[in-house]
Amino acid sequence: MNETRRAAAEELGGRAALPRYLLLFSMLFLGWGVLSPFLPAVLALQGASAAEVGLLLGMGTALRLVAMPVAGAVADRTGAPRVVLALALLAAAASVVCYGAATGGAMLLLVGVAHALATAPIGPLPDALAVRAAAEPRRRRLDYGVVRGAGAAAFIAASTTAGFAVAAAGSPLVVLWLNAGCFVLAAGAALLLPRPAVLLPRPTVDPAPLPAAVPPAPLPAATRAAGPVRALLRLPEFRRLVLVSGLIQGSHAFYAGFAVLGWQAAGIGPGSIGTLWSLSVAAEVVVFFLLGRRLLGRLGAGGTCALAAAAGVLRWSAMALDAPVALLVPMQLLHGLTFAAQHMAAMAVLARLAPDRLGGTAQALLASLGTGLFTAVLLLLSGMLYDRVGLGGFWAMAALCGLALPLALGLRAPPA
Repeated sequence: MNETRRAAAEELGGRAALPRYLLLFSMLFLGWGVLSPFLPAVLALQGASAAEVGLLLGMGTALRLVAMPVAGAVADRTGAPRVVLALALLAAAASVVCYGAATGGAMLLLVGVAHALATAPIGPLPDALAVRAAAEPRRRRLDYGVVRGAGAAAFIAASTTAGFAVAAAGSPLVVLWLNAGCFVLAAGAALLLPRPAVLLPRPTVDPAPLPAAVPPAPLPAATRAAGPVRALLRLPEFRRLVLVSGLIQGSHAFYAGFAVLGWQAAGIGPGSIGTLWSLSVAAEVVVFFLLGRRLLGRLGAGGTCALAAAAGVLRWSAMALDAPVALLVPMQLLHGLTFAAQHMAAMAVLARLAPDRLGGTAQALLASLGTGLFTAVLLLLSGMLYDRVGLGGFWAMAALCGLALPLALGLRAPPA
């Protein structure tokens, strides 16, 4: 009877997890979607010069690279990733509205530091929680691709409507309050998430019924001695994943920084540019919702990453040739592979690779050492490339994906 009740409770918990994660990711990406396009305009309105805007944005990226692994380790050591995430979201909401009161470089710098440190855990922790929840047998109804796709769709909606909100308010400062409101709601959603289950090794014999509360499984002695960061970096597959993710995701740096400038110089109008940008995010949503799990099931994590790398070689090569709009449309649709498919493959590897209770640290290290560090360095180099060769800088991004291709083929997700 007790087993029946426990099974019914677990099934109910599995059904309850999906809407709660959908709420969290929707609020989170709505917040990012309203802020990201207009933060430079906010900084300029508050007195920052163009050079200072670049410095503030670059400084924020650098601080997050350092703070993300620390935040992930805190979440893992405390065993309370939901609480850490909620506190970070509330701190981010409080700090972002301070931009509206900051005037001049020194004040903006202080607010920028606080905001960067507060937002550092907001990237990796939701992914860590969702990936772990999707791996729990009782929550097979939770599909990470659906959750992440809902976030991407929310980002599109927010980015589109934020412009109308700015026009109606007559000032970009309105996005600060919209972002803060979304993040406060996301903090509440984080606290409503089901408690993560303890993932125990599979027993060789049928175990006795578990007590109502099971303490977290202790980490191996070698892991405790090495520390969580060193323990992960000692895993060859984790190092390979960081390198593959850095090369493929980092190859988007030139696109993010200079594709629009190049398209404008080529005479492509703002309407067409907006459509091209939306197509890439729409393709990302399709992969997260519909194609990602099928690709992983058919090709595995390594094959999916290799497909993403090959798509990157094709996409960036075409853009380096100053392709017409008719060819740019299918190249933008490849964003679903170069970004979303590779991201889902990386999450699949981490779900099996990271030792229990190191999920937050693993996500933070991948985001900082892989995607974040490569992107930050390549953004700096992309400026010099664009000054020298214009859209020809995409050839360098194609070469990075070419380097990632053989490495990706050797990537394997350890068996469950």
